[in-house]
Amino acid sequence: MHLRPATLIMAILAGLLVLGPAAANAAKTPTPSPTAASSSPPAAGAGTPTANPIVKGQNITVTLRNLNGGEGEPEPVPGVTLTVFKDNKSGEALGTQVTDEMGRISIGIPSNGTYVVVLDPKTLPDGVKLSGKAETDKTVAVKLASSNFVQYQIGAIIVQKASFSSKVVAGTRDGLRTGLIIALAALGLSLIFGTTGLTNFAHGDLVTFGGIATYVFNRGFGMPVIVAGILAVLLSAAFGWAQDRGLWRPLRNRGTGLIAMMIVSIGFALLLRSLFQYGFGGSTRTLSEYVAQSRTVYGPVGLSDKEIAIFVISIITLTVTCIALMRTRLGKAMRAVSDNPALSASSGMRVDGVISSVWILGTALTGLSGVLLAVQDQVNFQMGFRILLLIFAGVTLGGLGTIWGALVGSLIIGLMVELGPVFGVPASIKEVGALVVLILILLVRPQGILGKAQRIG
Repeated sequence: MHLRPATLIMAILAGLLVLGPAAANAAKTPTPSPTAASSSPPAAGAGTPTANPIVKGQNITVTLRNLNGGEGEPEPVPGVTLTVFKDNKSGEALGTQVTDEMGRISIGIPSNGTYVVVLDPKTLPDGVKLSGKAETDKTVAVKLASSNFVQYQIGAIIVQKASFSSKVVAGTRDGLRTGLIIALAALGLSLIFGTTGLTNFAHGDLVTFGGIATYVFNRGFGMPVIVAGILAVLLSAAFGWAQDRGLWRPLRNRGTGLIAMMIVSIGFALLLRSLFQYGFGGSTRTLSEYVAQSRTVYGPVGLSDKEIAIFVISIITLTVTCIALMRTRLGKAMRAVSDNPALSASSGMRVDGVISSVWILGTALTGLSGVLLAVQDQVNFQMGFRILLLIFAGVTLGGLGTIWGALVGSLIIGLMVELGPVFGVPASIKEVGALVVLILILLVRPQGILGKAQRIG
């Protein structure tokens, strides 16, 4: 049996989507639960700085971590004495322990009720102090027969109420970052629409494809995130070529209308989302690197290293792509096919080859958007679907089929979404502004900011 290359590539991609997350899960080393270790409850005064037993059943557990003001990873605080009393400090002392090398103690309690955990501040290591009000006594109301965790603030950042100007600066930073990530996907969508006329509702899931592919290469195959991201972009480009050869080109050759192809794209989006959920799962996962980073202040703006990388990569990619589309022979061919496919074909141009190149470039840009979104936030099987409305709003606002319009519209949408909460929009519905813009632009100026009005019919 002879397999077409597009069919073979799509089969390989489907295998990666289903088997890749399973390999990632198998590569993970399970972390034992604090209540899983088997031991007996300690007596009063028991415990050493190096080995405290974890009590099975009903207990009060304290884990001391020094947050170091948000700099680096939290560090355990060993050698600190804590005592648990029944009802209050003058009540019965149920046990005293010293935090072990993991900064942890676990003291068994007889039943439900009110207990007080008292920390001896004199036993804190040099240079380590309690944050906030420096409370040494914590009251715990125990209602269920299980572990009850107590938290002390050590080295925490004291957050003061932010001024309006600082909120505007932070919202502008987040808006530009979000806008650039959206712009990459919007440029891919605009290229495909401009060349084929297809409104692709599966475009958000192509963003998810880039994010999940990065996770699979990173967690499943143990590659660094940078290498995993590059491979995810290449795989997204191959997926775009396979889509065109295996699905969209046959539909075009049969004379399928754009409305019917749009409906096919909706079904294809549902298929991809179901495959992602089946192979990746419904939980949200993180990459192995660049998860939590502190921000360095540059003048009035605080930026983490990964945010700087997102800005640089996005700006360079968008600039190079737009210049290439305006100056190179392939870019001129894409614009010619977009203006008049029939005339381009009659002049000897390989229209199908140009459209395949558009799909490769468009899905590569969209995959890069998914990679950056995975680095900035986390990976979820619906991560692209959640920003699909923002992508459509950015493309529509800037002008469908225009190169610079997708960039301008996406930046405006990103700023609107992130600055909305600063001006009173609830954060839970901040994306609603994009929907309002989408409706208004279709009513007032359907061609968008940089688009040109055209006569239809």
